[in-house]
Amino acid sequence: MTVSEQVVSAEAEEAYDEVEQLNGLNRAVGKQVRLLRERAGLTQQEVGDRLGYGPDLISALERGVRTPQREFLEAADELLDAGGLLKALIEDVERAKAKARVRHPAWFKDYARLEKSAVEINFYNNHDVPGLLQTELRAHALYAMRKPLLDPETIEQRVASRVDRQTILTRWPGPMVTAVVEEAVLRRPLGGWEVHSQQLRHLLALGRLRNVELQVMPTERSEHAGMGGPFVLLTPKGKPQVGYTEAQSSSTLITVPEEVRILAARYGSIRAQALTMQESLALIETLLGER
Repeated sequence: MTVSEQVVSAEAEEAYDEVEQLNGLNRAVGKQVRLLRERAGLTQQEVGDRLGYGPDLISALERGVRTPQREFLEAADELLDAGGLLKALIEDVERAKAKARVRHPAWFKDYARLEKSAVEINFYNNHDVPGLLQTELRAHALYAMRKPLLDPETIEQRVASRVDRQTILTRWPGPMVTAVVEEAVLRRPLGGWEVHSQQLRHLLALGRLRNVELQVMPTERSEHAGMGGPFVLLTPKGKPQVGYTEAQSSSTLITVPEEVRILAARYGSIRAQALTMQESLALIETLLGER
């Protein structure tokens, strides 16, 4: 292993460990909240009503899949007569969140670090081509059309960062990469036809790599397991598989085993409902020939 590979591996492991530490703390706090709620004889609905939160949020907090805010811990401590137990956890929770923000100021950085040393990456995208599979021109067009507008320097920086990530596809040994992309994405010429046709040709080339499996989800499907939105399943080297979702410049790295298992099962159904790899490449060739 080269020095640079060792550094990447160390960064990825550190990022994973930090996320796991925060999630572990979230789970511990959630158990305390649940025990205190049950001792008080209250349902999740009743706690939510009294504190001004929905029952789904209370459930998520108790399961440890959401990080509790200071305001919640203070109010819950009073409502559940915790005697300062929940308030005492505020400092630990905020320290863990602050540490993550300092090390990963951008919402995408924790995922990007794990991606560098991944041995397997699985994408389901319903509105765009996965960033790892985009051409430079496509990436530039996407950032240029962002609202609110990005300044030219930021656009160039983000495009360069995206292109740099793609080197993992051709390194040896590279990760196994699978991707399911919606047919509508392949028919939408973002950036204009020249940019889009180059993207389609790029997908054809990637789909013929030994470590890349590309599938298309046809529009004419009466059943679709991916209606919950896009996600990524990523397996860091020597670590359990994690999930990743993002929307509107916010992201969630999922390490809770049951949550990851659900995503993995969903992804299996999505792949089964999509076109085969051969059918998918044939469709892309047809789309290129239609213009």
